[in-house]
Amino acid sequence: MLVGDLGYHVVEPFAQEFPNRFVNVGIAEQNMAGVAAGLAMSGYNVYFYSIGNFPTLRCLEQIRNDIAYHNANVKVVAVGAGYAYGSLGATHQATEEIGCLRSLPNMVVATPGDPIETRAITKLSANYDGPMYIRLGKAGEKIVHKEETVKLEIGDICSIKIVKENRKAVFACGNILDAAYHQIKNNHLPYNLFSVPFVKPMNIMQLKTIVENHQDGIITIEEHQKSCGMGSALIEILNDLYAEGQIKHYPKVKRIAIPDEFADIVGTQIYLREHEGLKII
Repeated sequence: MLVGDLGYHVVEPFAQEFPNRFVNVGIAEQNMAGVAAGLAMSGYNVYFYSIGNFPTLRCLEQIRNDIAYHNANVKVVAVGAGYAYGSLGATHQATEEIGCLRSLPNMVVATPGDPIETRAITKLSANYDGPMYIRLGKAGEKIVHKEETVKLEIGDICSIKIVKENRKAVFACGNILDAAYHQIKNNHLPYNLFSVPFVKPMNIMQLKTIVENHQDGIITIEEHQKSCGMGSALIEILNDLYAEGQIKHYPKVKRIAIPDEFADIVGTQIYLREHEGLKII
């Protein structure tokens, strides 16, 4: 486990129990990516961890050339997805990195929506040999799944709330899942809610089944730029499936995401979501 001089009171128990498997590289994320790649090539399963933009956008070239290009066994872990660090301004808001990292060959992009999914993806990642990006919230995200545990395979889409005979589906990505759930529940919307814990890849068979059962359309919601995010990935897959004749009906897709702008204010995550219109209704 590598960290960029942060995570105090969070990573300390790990560092104390496994002192030979913990390195504080310091505020040098490009170097940290290179160190992670080198350790992976020496046989280690490496996690490197920092805040939002710093282990992703700051060292994108090193992730591309040192990790993804070599298919190295490295997990890039970012805490503070979207507007979680909204009070610190745009420099600390991770709102473009899904698009950057999902474009890299060999990279799995994981976006757990609640602590249940986070635990499942953490266990899965420990047994996965290859590059993976794990996008976390800040802390205190509420549990949305009713089950205490969820077993995930890479690409799985999770059913959260099912209304019988409903024909519209909502896909929520990452830690905005709880907000989407309560918007549907509190407003008695007849929508089926699905969590997308993997933006890349997505389970094609599951996606095809959902599309076939929701002929009235799909809504995607995410705390990321509308360009290149989960909604874009979904449309790309649907377009290919339709062009190849694998689905007969191309559903209407409404994307709810950040509208190609930087937030011009600072504030709490909830305040910034409202300011940017990240709500189903």
